[in-house]
Amino acid sequence: MCWLTRGSLMSYEPPNPPANLSTEFVNSLNESSPDRLQDIARYAEALAEYKEREVRLEEESEDDVEDRPDDLPDDVPAKATVTIKEINDNRYYYWQWRDGDTVTSKYKGPVNPDE
Repeated sequence: MCWLTRGSLMSYEPPNPPANLSTEFVNSLNESSPDRLQDIARYAEALAEYKEREVRLEEESEDDVEDRPDDLPDDVPAKATVTIKEINDNRYYYWQWRDGDTVTSKYKGPVNPDE
C-alpha cells in the first residue's frame, strides 16, 4: 500500500540511500527518530540552498558587471544579485553580494504573489 506525502509517492519499504553516502552516515540516519530526520532534512535543504547561492554569487562576481539597475540603492554594489528568502512563511527580495569571504544581504522588499 502506498500513500502520498509532500507531493511524492511513499511506500512501506525503506528508501535506498544514495550510493555516495558512507555506511556510517547511513547507519546514523537509520538510527535517528522521525523528528530528528525532519530536522536534518530541513538543515540539509537550507545548507544546499546556501551553498548553491555561494557558488552563484562567486560566479556572478567573476562576470563583468553590467549597467547598474535603476532600483539598485547607492550603498549596494552593481555586482549584487536579487535573492528570495522565506521568513515565517513570507517571501522577501534581498540584494546579495560577496565582499571578500563574506556574503552581504540588504532588504529590497516583499515578493509580490501576483507576479
